[in-house]
Amino acid sequence: MPQTTIAAAGTAAPPGPDSDPLIPHPDGVSNEEFRAALSRLAAGVVLVTAHAPDEGPHGEDIGMTATAFVSVSLDPPLVMVSLREGSRMDDLLAEQPHWAVSVLSGNQRQIAGRFAMKGRVSDRLLFDAIPWTRGAYSGAPLVGDSLATLECRTEQRVTAGDHTLVIGRVLGVGVPAAEGDPLMYFQGKYRQLG
Repeated sequence: MPQTTIAAAGTAAPPGPDSDPLIPHPDGVSNEEFRAALSRLAAGVVLVTAHAPDEGPHGEDIGMTATAFVSVSLDPPLVMVSLREGSRMDDLLAEQPHWAVSVLSGNQRQIAGRFAMKGRVSDRLLFDAIPWTRGAYSGAPLVGDSLATLECRTEQRVTAGDHTLVIGRVLGVGVPAAEGDPLMYFQGKYRQLG
């Protein structure tokens, strides 16, 4: 399952490991009720990538599957991605202002699944298994055959519950695959249109 990146205003912190997910928050909605309702909202799937220059002799590329990615503004061109607070990507983007997004096509389900795995040691092997190029503006990997790519620079970070909303100015875009259906996430599964 890709990282769920939805945060609601006014929700309390998630329960601890011994808490019952069915116990309502002070506002009256349990974690399970919230997840069930939001699982019915279809979302596009993207791969967020960044280059960590201080990791190893040549740096390290990091990727994360996300479903909470939206357009924010046309002038200036701004987008937003929601990252789980304290995740590897959240920590990296707190230090590294440049990042990229590849909008995955319906036939890139395996890529989404690979980068959604929890507890992986390194992303190096994951990137070795897919075609990609390095972005000119961000230095981050851009996935080949994706529907679109965007290279961004962080303009603002906003804490929202257990997530960080990262708003980025789009520095460059590409449309490597003009045709194809998007990869969607709906009711806990990857899906294709049509």
